[in-house]
Amino acid sequence: MKFWKKFIKWRLISSNNFYFLLFLSILTGFGAGLLAIVIKISVHQISLFAEKITELFENNYLYLIYPIIGISLVLVFANYIIKQKIGHGIPGILYSISRNNAYIKKHNLYSSIVASALTVGFGGSVGLEGPVVSTGAAVGSTFGGLFKIDYKQKIILIGAACAGAMASIFKAPIAGVVFALEVIMIDLTTYSIIPILLASVSGSLTSYLASGTNFLYSFTLQDAFEVSQLPYFIILGIVSGFTAVYYTIVYIKISKIFEKIKKPIKRLLIGSILLGLLIFLFPALYGEGYEYINYTLQGDYHQLFDNFIFNFNQDNIITLILLLLILILLKTVAASFTFGAGGVGGVFAPTLFTGVNTGLITAAVAKSMGYNISYSNSALIGMAGLIAGVLHAPLTGIFMIGELTGGYGLLFPLMVTSTVSYIIVRVFQKNNLYTFQLAKRKQLLTHHADKNILTLLKTENIIETDFNTLNPEQNLGDIVKVISESNRNFFPVVDYNNHFLGLVSMDRVRKIIFKPDLYSKIKVKEIMFVPDNVIDDSEIHPENIAEKLQRSGVFNIVVIKEGKYLGFISRANFFSHYRTLLKQFSSD
Repeated sequence: MKFWKKFIKWRLISSNNFYFLLFLSILTGFGAGLLAIVIKISVHQISLFAEKITELFENNYLYLIYPIIGISLVLVFANYIIKQKIGHGIPGILYSISRNNAYIKKHNLYSSIVASALTVGFGGSVGLEGPVVSTGAAVGSTFGGLFKIDYKQKIILIGAACAGAMASIFKAPIAGVVFALEVIMIDLTTYSIIPILLASVSGSLTSYLASGTNFLYSFTLQDAFEVSQLPYFIILGIVSGFTAVYYTIVYIKISKIFEKIKKPIKRLLIGSILLGLLIFLFPALYGEGYEYINYTLQGDYHQLFDNFIFNFNQDNIITLILLLLILILLKTVAASFTFGAGGVGGVFAPTLFTGVNTGLITAAVAKSMGYNISYSNSALIGMAGLIAGVLHAPLTGIFMIGELTGGYGLLFPLMVTSTVSYIIVRVFQKNNLYTFQLAKRKQLLTHHADKNILTLLKTENIIETDFNTLNPEQNLGDIVKVISESNRNFFPVVDYNNHFLGLVSMDRVRKIIFKPDLYSKIKVKEIMFVPDNVIDDSEIHPENIAEKLQRSGVFNIVVIKEGKYLGFISRANFFSHYRTLLKQFSSD
């Protein structure tokens, strides 16, 4: 303990903070990589258990109840073991950065592992990338708190952890870096990029050491891109973009429906029963779906329709297109039911699954029209198109898919499809699935420096409450006493229930303050006025305040809550806090 105290003391006075941050980034990358491996192994074992039980009883109807079992165990774990809400990965990370001083609760070091393994292992139609990244971020946040690094460094460390986690999952270190910059929205500066690079490399290296050189999604480029195929990949980008719009809208609408259901048990039953029914009818919707993605990337799309309860000719192009369309439409529904029921997971894997099938169905339509398009190439590039559209992360899609191929032979069509998809989605959706709720509440950090500073301003720090109040029935003599004890120029007038009525300003008192004969004759209510510069507590977001201060030109804004006086926000105090944060985040 003495050694630790000495170490922390040395840390606080050391001038080599940047090099210590680099060291922590490497540790964080390794930690995130190891936890990613643990999650993957856990899910595999639970899925294997469910599969063996099904084979033992020779009863596929068990798939109807597996989701209820898995999500019920998640709810028991959350409500009775850790007794805290677990949340869904990346949105929680973004919230912790913008609103919670980059602090992520320590239970996230293991809770997302357990909850996502139970959810996905028993058929929840979601991914593990979100929980893996969330767990990695918890490692970064924990290290940051343990070693007493400042807020700016903690944000970078969390971004580094996210990069390490993604790099570990896909063995794609460049994609991990781009993901941290593009999705977690860490600014690209010399100070931030080196720690993120180190964490991404160490996370990827951890995965290589644990599982060799095999990729999560294996792909061998067999058909090279030809310039004559460019129009096709533009069309694929358009199809991917509109598919991503559908994906986003359906996810948001179903989420809102489940939010209106107040009883957790009711949400559990409705969501998991509907999910079980979808999985029973379409087994490819079970879990992450990475096995089916791999089959498709290897050119074997028939595996998508194994164990169907329907009999059909898989070689009929019309039937293939129809069934692929059903899987595309239902994957986001299945993922939404999983989340709505109370499951824990991420949207990354469902996005990849939808992308693969979007590429496959587009190629199937093209083939039916006489065009010779590689199914596997189209499926792979469809993944990038959906990542670009659903996650608003075109660079992540390009580099991740590029690294999965073991090279960049398809770089040109990747860029075309991802860019077109992203442009189309941005017309309809300004925020992605990770950020739409935070953006709605104006709690989202972006790459816009000015907006970020406003988002980070804590309203409780800028409301001043040391103003002496007056009652409307008090007289001028009482006002003089209050003035003598204060250094303010404004005095709020409130009733006995603290409801705000108006203001008394020094400008109105100055002319009569030296007339003692008026002290008992003039009352507060006669000289007070009702100001225009009043804001309700429900609207007190820094962006609103900055706009109001700029537009009105006033020096003070009165803050009320349900009509009751809370305090003032002064121009000087507001911009003083703003400049302090700006200086902190602008320095490298």
